[in-house]
Amino acid sequence: MRVLILSDIHGNFDALASLQETYDEMWVLGDLVNYGAEPGAVIDFVRGKASVVVCGNHDYSIGFNQDPCCSVRFRGMAEATRLYTNSVLSFGQKHFLRHLPRVLELERNGTRFFLCHAVPSDPLFGYCEAGSPQWQTEVQDLNADIILVGHTHVPSIQSFGPARVVNPGSLGQPKTGSPEARYAIWQDGKIELKSFPYPIEPAVAKVQALPIQDGMKNELSTILRTGEIPPIANFIKEN
Repeated sequence: MRVLILSDIHGNFDALASLQETYDEMWVLGDLVNYGAEPGAVIDFVRGKASVVVCGNHDYSIGFNQDPCCSVRFRGMAEATRLYTNSVLSFGQKHFLRHLPRVLELERNGTRFFLCHAVPSDPLFGYCEAGSPQWQTEVQDLNADIILVGHTHVPSIQSFGPARVVNPGSLGQPKTGSPEARYAIWQDGKIELKSFPYPIEPAVAKVQALPIQDGMKNELSTILRTGEIPPIANFIKEN
C-alpha cells in the first residue's frame, strides 16, 4: 500500500500536474483553492484522482462564502483571490468543497490515521507550528498512529510516544525557503517527506494575469519563486 499525501495546493495546477509519483491512494489535506490561478483545474483533478480529501479553511471559505480567517499578513491576498476563485468555480465545484469532511479517521494495513487540515481541536483554522508544546495536548486523546495535518505549508515529522504528527508541506505554495513542491509518501508503515521542482514561471504568469492588485500579484509571485514570505516592509510598501 503506497499512499500519496498532499496538502495546500492552492490553485497551483502547474505543480499538481508536474507531480510524477506512483501510488495506490491519493490523500489530500485541504486547501485546494485560493492564492493560485487555476482552482477549478485543481478541484477537477483531485475529484478524479483522490480517494480521501478533507476540508481546509480556504475550501470552507469558498464552499460557504465565508472569511478564511487568515493572519493579517495574508488577509488581503486571501480576500482578493477568494473573490476571483468564487467567480470562476462552477456550482458543482463549490458543492464539492462545501461537503468535504473536516476530519477523517482511517486504517490501512493495521496503521490508524487521523486526518485534518489544521489541528485536531480546530481542524479548519487552528495554527500550530512544529515544535510547539500544544501538539502534545492535541494528540493525547487521539486513537491514531499517524496524525496528518497541513495548513502551515512547512513539512515536518514529530513523534509523541508511539504517535507521529506528519505535515507534508505545501504542494502549491511552499514556505520552506525553496520553491520546490512538497508532499509525503506513506508505504508499509514508513513515511517520507519528499519534494520536486516544477515549471514555476507558467504558474507565475497565471498569477500575474489575475484581476487583483499588482502588489498582491507580486507578493504571490515572489512566494512561488522563492518559497519565502517577502519582508513585511515590502508588503506594506506595495499594498
